[in-house]
Formats: sequence, structure tokens, C-alpha cells
Amino acid sequence: MGPKWCMNYDSGDYEWIDENGYSWDQGEYVYNYDRSAFDDDDDDDDW
Repeated sequence: MGPKWCMNYDSGDYEWIDENGYSWDQGEYVYNYDRSAFDDDDDDDDW
């Protein structure tokens, strides 16, 4: 699955972030972002 347009709460901006937390805009992993776009797609991956 590719990146989705998500809010990065640390930067305060929307960025292309994949489901592993990698920001394609910043070129690094981010940890404080809105995962709801991914949670809607894959219900069976919830822990």
C-alpha cells in the first residue's frame, strides 16, 4: 500500500505518509501522525 495524505502532528502539516510511518515529504520516519486513513482500510490489522 502506498502513502496517504495524513496530518503530521509534529510538523502541523499534511504530508504523504505510508502505513509504516515513513513521510515521503520529509524522507524520514515520523511517529505522531493521523493513522485514521489507514485504520479505515485494514480492519484486520488492528491489535
